[in-house]
Amino acid sequence: MKIDEIENGIVFDHISAGKGMEVYKALRLDKLKCQVAIIQNAKSEKMGAKDIIKINELIDINLDVLCYIDKNITVNIIKNSKSVEKKTLSLPQRLTNVIKCSNPRCISNNEDIDHVFTLVDEKGTYRCLYCETKAK
Repeated sequence: MKIDEIENGIVFDHISAGKGMEVYKALRLDKLKCQVAIIQNAKSEKMGAKDIIKINELIDINLDVLCYIDKNITVNIIKNSKSVEKKTLSLPQRLTNVIKCSNPRCISNNEDIDHVFTLVDEKGTYRCLYCETKAK
């Protein structure tokens, strides 16, 4: 299979196999008017298999969402068919409006306020700022 190179855009690489569609949905890539390619189960020496997403346009991306889904994702910025920047992700200390609190009594589910979660350990555990419920 051949997916053409992109001239200007973004490539998400090293996505754990099977998580590409989750990234696609979380970033709402279906709303873009440009070309988006999702490659699932690509062969990888390091990972065995991985997913890759190519976006044929330079857009703003919420890196916190990417890292929450899969902290191993790398983000490559492509300009004039060359990789000009490679970003590795680290878990953010705070997630705002990325996930919703599962506690139905939490104030964030009853009022018009942001859903805020804070990182509590290096494993990637997040808890609601308001009620301390662990993110699922």
